[in-house]
Amino acid sequence: MTEHTLKQFDVEIERVRTMLLQMGGLVESMVADAINVLSTGDLTIIDRIKASEKEVNRLEIEIDERVTGTMVRNQPTASDLRMLLSIMKMLTDMERSGDEAEKIALAAKRIHEDTQAFLPAIELLHMTNCVIAMLNQVMDAFARHDAVLAAKVVRSDKEVDREWKATFRKLIDAMMADPRTITRAIDLMFIARSIERIGDHSKNMAERVIYLIHGDDVRHQGVKYAESLVAGKSDASATRP
Repeated sequence: MTEHTLKQFDVEIERVRTMLLQMGGLVESMVADAINVLSTGDLTIIDRIKASEKEVNRLEIEIDERVTGTMVRNQPTASDLRMLLSIMKMLTDMERSGDEAEKIALAAKRIHEDTQAFLPAIELLHMTNCVIAMLNQVMDAFARHDAVLAAKVVRSDKEVDREWKATFRKLIDAMMADPRTITRAIDLMFIARSIERIGDHSKNMAERVIYLIHGDDVRHQGVKYAESLVAGKSDASATRP
């Protein structure tokens, strides 16, 4: 490629990186808004969530088209190709996280519109804050090429999984103790499941960040493998002259 073409290529890569970070910020806000609907009953927030979902979908299509076009027009190096492939993979997880946020909001709407609802005493705010932090950290790791922070996100998913299982057990116990709670408990179960899935998507993106930086695929290898990999690479970088 000529120098002019190389500059255009760099500009386009930076453009799609910026757009993905913008998309991540939108999804993070959607998750916070969705749980706010549940905790406050403010159904007007749902309109904002739906508007954000449309923007997330628009960004998904535009980023996908830009990445595909960039790969077709150029002959990216191995590192640039990893960047483009990682963005495409992360794009899918980000869009699906937005879908889960909308599901949370709609389930919360059903709960608050039912004036006869019997709600079991279940606290979901901590698990939600965990996945919001994971989304924030994975975007930060992507922006700063921080594999150690990405591995921390992979580790955090374990805590979210534990909270999901504990919540599931509590909801089952509540339904058995008081059948009046069954309908709303099922809605809360769907909400908790959506929160857990956002954690899964964040973990997937974190694994892609590690691949982007080190070229190693850590999927299905376990969190300890990811942590030892990035720790080893970081140590090697620190001792390199």
